Amino acid sequence: MEVSADAAAAAAARTLRWAGRAGHLGGVPRAAVIGAVGTIAKAYVSLLNTTTVHNADALHRLVSSRPPGTPLLTVSNHMSTIDDPFMWGFKGFPITDSKLARCCAYGYKFWSLFGCKFLHGIFKQLHSFPEGKVAQDHQPIRRLKWGTASLIVRAPVTPIVLPIVHTGFEKVMPEKSFFGRRPPLPLCGKEIKIIVGEPVDFDLPGLKQVAAMIPQDTSFERKGWPTITPEGLDEAAQRWLYQKMSDKIQSAMESLRKTLLNLKQH
Repeated sequence: MEVSADAAAAAAARTLRWAGRAGHLGGVPRAAVIGAVGTIAKAYVSLLNTTTVHNADALHRLVSSRPPGTPLLTVSNHMSTIDDPFMWGFKGFPITDSKLARCCAYGYKFWSLFGCKFLHGIFKQLHSFPEGKVAQDHQPIRRLKWGTASLIVRAPVTPIVLPIVHTGFEKVMPEKSFFGRRPPLPLCGKEIKIIVGEPVDFDLPGLKQVAAMIPQDTSFERKGWPTITPEGLDEAAQRWLYQKMSDKIQSAMESLRKTLLNLKQH
């Protein structure tokens, strides 16, 4: 009897989920995966390339000690396919600690099995690339997708939102290097710079109140979004809310990008 590919994938996922439990074999399988990935990231970022991190203490503080039960959502620009997990490989950051493991929103189906824990429907520690694509030029931060804002709004516990901007990973893993393709392995001898900002604050109750009073706009095509309760925010209100929040995050990231550019010139 043949086993379908979907059934095999489901079985593998169940196996990984079991292996990813903290109590399975003393947590060794989960710790091994996170440790291996973290070690590779540290080797490339801390040893094989030159990395400078500005305001790293802000990230350390929020990862290791923040108000109990409060999730952390970091957001950054997206310069290469190795940004996550490599951007966490800088000296002093506990990337190999399975208890403090971080995951990328793009890869949550895998990383949730091995270290990222849910807190009331949102990850305790999650990273997002709100631009929604890899862009290896050095243009201003692009208009952000609304997924990150949606995560913040829908989380029962509002996360701390921390912006980060980096440069240099586009040289470590260029999109078009070898015959118009990515190199088979990340490159070495490059300069990486990372700047960590300060948390972006959102007055969610106030924003939701304003959004609820937004006049109905009949000019756009409705997608049938479910209403957010208990505020009763319909699709038009949600669009306004997500755009306002995305604009604020984009502004914070752009400010960091300009600061990093000035630091590179000195």
